[in-house]
Amino acid sequence: MMGINSMRLIVGLLCGLVTLSQARADTCDWPEWQSFKQHYISREGRVIDPSDGKEITTSEGQSYGLFFALVANDRDKFNQLLEWTENNLAAGDMSARLPGWQWGKRSDNSWGVLDTNSASDADLWIAYTLLEAGRIWHSRGYQLKGTLLLQRIARDEVVDIPGLGHMLLPGKTGFTEPDGWRLNPSYQPPQLLSRLSQVQSVWADVAKSNHKLLLQVSPAGLAPDWVIWHQDKGWQADAKNGAKGDYDAIRVYLWIGMMADGAPEKAELIAHYQPMMALTERAGLPPERVDSQTGASTGNGPVGFSAALLPFLTGSPALAIQRERVVTNLPGSDAYYNSVLTLFGLGWDRQYYRFNQQGELQASWEKDSCKNIK
Repeated sequence: MMGINSMRLIVGLLCGLVTLSQARADTCDWPEWQSFKQHYISREGRVIDPSDGKEITTSEGQSYGLFFALVANDRDKFNQLLEWTENNLAAGDMSARLPGWQWGKRSDNSWGVLDTNSASDADLWIAYTLLEAGRIWHSRGYQLKGTLLLQRIARDEVVDIPGLGHMLLPGKTGFTEPDGWRLNPSYQPPQLLSRLSQVQSVWADVAKSNHKLLLQVSPAGLAPDWVIWHQDKGWQADAKNGAKGDYDAIRVYLWIGMMADGAPEKAELIAHYQPMMALTERAGLPPERVDSQTGASTGNGPVGFSAALLPFLTGSPALAIQRERVVTNLPGSDAYYNSVLTLFGLGWDRQYYRFNQQGELQASWEKDSCKNIK
């Protein structure tokens, strides 16, 4: 049987192999991706969040950048992002260690990993995108790298929680107590779990537990940012954030809305979260913050929230209003998270990509011509 070191060597060789005769498909003209690259990605492939002036990079940013590069058929940028991520966040080997979640300037003015703990949503997106890049770009190297990372995630971040089942913890350390587990509902997009379950069976179990989480932690039909599962008490409000849902939770509606129409459980989830649609229709804007227990809402969400809701609002009269808000207020160079949400939501709305029922990515450039219908 092939040893792990031999497998890593093959992965590296296959990922680095480029032939001059390799045919390349035309790249979709995706203006928002071009803007994102210009404003937020360095020449080396580092996604930079300038919001606090510290030029921090997170594994989340790298994971989203990889996904958008795949959607755009931008293989050069994909390889830059992947190389920077593995070399700087995982010490050169994501099969041996998960990426550290935060990188930046240290107190001694050197640059490097600031927090070695992992962020499992980023890890999941990286593994998924590598697997899909391998499938779409016909690269065995990407597929092997994605498979090895997925196995590492399962070993380090998936736990079997009594009374709930297998679940993805938000990170490798710091989210368990003697009788409780702290979880984030936005960390497990259902379509990603569907795709990953084709590679490793434990992800089908995670998908079942995640579906229960999405339905049970939101009694008012509104998602919280964080929740606690207690072995004896069941779901409890998060001790730090309470029942509020805002900048994390907005992604729950985004992931659900982007599920394939025939995907199992999509209709149930859309119906369950109708209160968010009703709040947006009534106010004309998404709320910035909600109480997932009482249904109360406060503030107006930024333009990224409108973008995130575009897939979720299909069939709603609020869709056209939110779309108009997004296209007339595209984020600039100082709004990393709004830009990410816009790439996801508006990119989906303009049919640059879709997910099928198995969770596989369907990019518009795979067809005869790229679609840009809005």
